[in-house]
Amino acid sequence: MDSQMHSKENSRFDARISKELKEIMERAAQLGGYRSLTDFVMSTAQNKAKEIINEHDRIISSLRDSEIFFNAILNPTRPNEKLTQAAVDYKASLSE
Repeated sequence: MDSQMHSKENSRFDARISKELKEIMERAAQLGGYRSLTDFVMSTAQNKAKEIINEHDRIISSLRDSEIFFNAILNPTRPNEKLTQAAVDYKASLSE
């Protein structure tokens, strides 16, 4: 993970929200058992951030895997000597 995410220094984050949204978030924090609105907001934002990052990483990994797979199909490497000999031996065993 990024070393900045584990920094012991605190940074400030301010946001202006409507009164209605604040009331909804305060109620959710209370119902969720959070110590404060700040704890609720930070926990929820952190969880969502991790979810977004993980999804992005899965997509990138999937795209990279697809590229490797299709590259192997479209540009196969030549079989090495052991594989070629194994194929010869297998074909010979079928004709016995």
